[in-house]
Amino acid sequence: MTNNVKPRPDARAGAARDGNGHPELNDTLFARVLKALAGKRILTHILLIAFGFVMLYPVLWMISSSLKPEELIFREPGLWPSSFTFDNFSNGWDALRYPFSHYFLNSAIITGFSIVGNLVACSLAAYAFARLEFPFKKIFFALMLGSIMLPLHVVIVPQYILFSDLGWINTFYPLIVPKFLATDAFFIFLMVQFIRTLPRELDEAAVIDGAGHWRIFTRIILPLSTPALATTAIFTFIWTWNDFLSQLIFLTNPDKFTVPVALRTFLDSSGESSWGPMFAISVLSLGPIFGFFLAGQKYLVRGIATTGLK
Repeated sequence: MTNNVKPRPDARAGAARDGNGHPELNDTLFARVLKALAGKRILTHILLIAFGFVMLYPVLWMISSSLKPEELIFREPGLWPSSFTFDNFSNGWDALRYPFSHYFLNSAIITGFSIVGNLVACSLAAYAFARLEFPFKKIFFALMLGSIMLPLHVVIVPQYILFSDLGWINTFYPLIVPKFLATDAFFIFLMVQFIRTLPRELDEAAVIDGAGHWRIFTRIILPLSTPALATTAIFTFIWTWNDFLSQLIFLTNPDKFTVPVALRTFLDSSGESSWGPMFAISVLSLGPIFGFFLAGQKYLVRGIATTGLK
């Protein structure tokens, strides 16, 4: 009887072998899978690098332009200047009525007090929503969430009328005092979500030891909420430092101008501007933001994730 069944070919029979008689890695299925994965990973990295370059191109172009002579800024579209100069920084620093250190100090004052105000007021409000029971709590929480959806342009006119009646126009009060009244609902919601992840058994144990709400808040909740507090501080710093509209409306005297408003004065009414000095000071104004972000980056990720205790 003839056996029509052909012998099953051994996949490794024809495979090239190394000096020890083992199949070479290049000829195995596992090696082909590794090659495919490596190729996919390389392609992914190339796409991410290209996308990141596109996102960063405006910043890179601004940095490059700050180092070019003014007549070459729009004549050379490339990133690498054919001629370098640092005169834009010195010219821009002293271009306005006050040196730019004056405007940096104004921005630092407003930003610093805004961070302190948001950390204190928003954490207290978040603790109340997350841990306390009081009448109409759900309604107040819903109203607080609804205020997140209100654009600034809707509330800026009533705010201006109120602060004008109080005599606060052309002072830092309209930009600082509301931060101490827990007006940033986004940060309250962020901290509420974080505090809710903390086990209530900690509160109950503290109550058994005779602790009140203030002691629980300061000794237990706040130390465990470091990621949420750091996230609040970072976002407050970035949003306040970059804020232009509110500062432009409430600050009318050049003596009170902040960095974004002072940068606007480089552009005159005809649209002409000293582009080189303006780009140079813009680069310097980004320094504090990058520094603050890099210093608190690890807390920022943990705070957004609201992971709670680990």
